[in-house]
Amino acid sequence: MEYVYAALLLHSAGKKVTDEAITAVIKAAGSEVDPVRAKALVSALEGVNIEEAISKAAFAAPAAAAPAAAAAPAAAEAPKKEEKPKDKEKAEESGMEGLGALFG
Repeated sequence: MEYVYAALLLHSAGKKVTDEAITAVIKAAGSEVDPVRAKALVSALEGVNIEEAISKAAFAAPAAAAPAAAAAPAAAEAPKKEEKPKDKEKAEESGMEGLGALFG
């Protein structure tokens, strides 16, 4: 994930996204760099309009979250059924049996 963040940071700063630049950003953050991953990311980003990709991702994220947000209030409003533990029910039944013996 840090490789993608490095590419986004470089793009935001107006710098060219290269494997050397990604390596420098990740090293500056104090992390180990895998040069193969840096090269793979740069290759994957060739021909990609990063601004367009960001705007599509920003548009898709709220739409994907909307159904989940709509379901959350419905789940919160559902009445909660109070359940008694089975051991407690057995204890109450045993207590009732004892009372029956007292009164014949």
